[in-house]
Amino acid sequence: MTIEECYQELGGSYAEVCTRLPSPRLVEKFAAKFLEDQSFETLCKEMEAGCRQEAFRSAHTLKGVCANLSFTRLLESSARLTEELRPESAAIPDAAFPLLEEVRRDYQVTTAAIRRYLEQS
Repeated sequence: MTIEECYQELGGSYAEVCTRLPSPRLVEKFAAKFLEDQSFETLCKEMEAGCRQEAFRSAHTLKGVCANLSFTRLLESSARLTEELRPESAAIPDAAFPLLEEVRRDYQVTTAAIRRYLEQS
């Protein structure tokens, strides 16, 4: 599997990330570092705890990382969740929980593709 094939599998845009990161080596490096990012885990914990503001911050951070790496599928689902959590309120809106499940599925697809790529390279 090439890094381009990895991007296809995870629903990302390799061409787009190459406009930000000037070499395939850097794309590989930062895609691998994504596996260490704690935004998704923090998001899940904060959603479970009912902490809307902290969940919003984590969703927004995840969205930003995905934008920088051109992980398009995960970017889109995390952006929808971010917007659902954006309005100031005491509680997490009910509509946010199905969006979290969408983000979870996309996150699993993304991390599985990266792990497969790393195992094969």
